Amino acid sequence: MATDVKLPRLGQGMESGTIVRWLKAEGDSVRKSEPLYELDTDKVTQEVESDIDGVLLKILVAEGEVEVGSTIALIDGGDGAAAALSTAEPSPAEPAPEPAPATRGAEPQALAPGGNGAAARSAVTPGGGRIKASPLARRIARERGVDLAALAGTGPDGRIVAEDVETAPVAGAPAPTAAPVSVDEVEVVGLTSTRKTIARRLTEAWAAPVFQLGVSIDMTEALHLREQLVARLAEGDVKPTVNDLLTRFVGVALVRNRAVNATFTGDEIHRHASAHVGIAVAAPNGLVVPVVRDADRRSVQEIARTRADLVGRARDGKLTRDDLDGGTFTISNLGMFGVDEFVAVLNPPQVAILAVGAVKPTPVVVEGEVDVAPMMHATLTCDHRAIDGADGAEFLRTLVALVEQPALAL
Repeated sequence: MATDVKLPRLGQGMESGTIVRWLKAEGDSVRKSEPLYELDTDKVTQEVESDIDGVLLKILVAEGEVEVGSTIALIDGGDGAAAALSTAEPSPAEPAPEPAPATRGAEPQALAPGGNGAAARSAVTPGGGRIKASPLARRIARERGVDLAALAGTGPDGRIVAEDVETAPVAGAPAPTAAPVSVDEVEVVGLTSTRKTIARRLTEAWAAPVFQLGVSIDMTEALHLREQLVARLAEGDVKPTVNDLLTRFVGVALVRNRAVNATFTGDEIHRHASAHVGIAVAAPNGLVVPVVRDADRRSVQEIARTRADLVGRARDGKLTRDDLDGGTFTISNLGMFGVDEFVAVLNPPQVAILAVGAVKPTPVVVEGEVDVAPMMHATLTCDHRAIDGADGAEFLRTLVALVEQPALAL
């Protein structure tokens, strides 16, 4: 008997995923824990492993968007299912269509808003064939009253995907007026799952009541410490950056100010004992925030190695959900672009994020004399539902002391 391969739920709240490509072909041997296909979720694109040993009999969904729990392939576990498959029709990846109306030649009816959704679930072509549409596309069609039979799919083999339904006119809506012809060239960039998640999460973050606190930090001792660490570096090891030092100092400051090392659930504030610091990284598909765990207990060099690995895999699109989950605070650094200061948007459910600018020689007054020091501006954005101004100010005071006197972090 063949075993169904179902789309797994890889994280809380995941409802669907997009199969990017299969790493095995029909007829290939598959071993348990061997990568089977690539799946694009709302956070990352990752390889999904097989749960069993066997032979990949049939790929039912070659690529495209699929709901969690849908059957996407069949694997023969060695019990002769391959022979049976040659004489039997493969199981469909989606529920079978409902019985056709009794009247022959009846045209499929468009779903009216507020209807029971039967047209979208069992839509057929005028010739009687089943319309190819993803489960998510069918669900959106039911909710919006869109007739799937009237759409042209842009997915593989003409399959209707969610985007096709979302851009379709709703029944009863006024027809769009003709727009004037323009000679300008427009580049249309489709939203990836990662980009859609960024849009959704930042919209949520924008609704939070936030406030900002800013400080200027003298980086003289921190830069001197970095020089010492680089001088003692083993051949081939990763050079620590200013951001690696900040990650360590931020980690220590967080566990000393747990009100800031927190997440907000809506009904509760969870204050964490360990600092899991997210590092904002610009990846090809959009901004991602891999997490350096236990930053308060790691050495700067250990943080540097972890950061280099995470950033490298982020830019190659190889991060996993484990790399992204569990952060308690985030650092966003635009100093390498020459930005002096900026305000970062919260990364929910975290209650604070630190925006870091460039380190620049700046005139300062020391004991009544004007001097020049390498200064860096940092801005802390706080969720006022979980943090008061004094909490954020105390965190920044601790952080400034640690950066300006690194021995305090030991």
